[in-house]
Amino acid sequence: MALHHAVLAALLDEELSGYQLAKAFDLGVANFWHALPQQLYAELTRLENDGLITGREVVQDARPNKRLFTVTDAGLAELERFTASAAKPSSIRDDLVVKVQAADHVDTATLVDRLTERAAFARAKAELFGKLLRTMRGDRTEEDFLRHGERVGPYLTCLRGLAFEQGNRDWCERTIAVLREREAARAGH
Repeated sequence: MALHHAVLAALLDEELSGYQLAKAFDLGVANFWHALPQQLYAELTRLENDGLITGREVVQDARPNKRLFTVTDAGLAELERFTASAAKPSSIRDDLVVKVQAADHVDTATLVDRLTERAAFARAKAELFGKLLRTMRGDRTEEDFLRHGERVGPYLTCLRGLAFEQGNRDWCERTIAVLREREAARAGH
């Protein structure tokens, strides 16, 4: 997947400015694709030049004008093509996993500190996803929302983000417990 597919998907439901797109990435899209604001602005320019999105200028009083972007028919066709193509299996590329790989040769306390930080981050992110999910479905049950909700795609990707962060939290907590048990056993000998 390229950034342009993530941007096209983010623009499907409404017109967004570059600033709003960056916020949307922070809140929802970031659970499956990370991009810096400058990358997003550059991608918007490329997509518009390629005819996959169109922009219109909005004049604002007392503030700079802004451009709002929406997906064109060609952009929707590109998303259709992308959706029909085989998905590549994902893989883990995480510096913390590399650090844990070296656990038998590095300071365990420092490693536990890094794992504790990541677990706290994952816990906070999972809470954020939980709040987003509750906001999206309103007073409906999850089952009802999944059957009858208008925008199920963002909800399903948010569920994936929640599961991902819960998995990160659980792995960090288990790894911490294992490292501490091994350290205690070594100290007991």
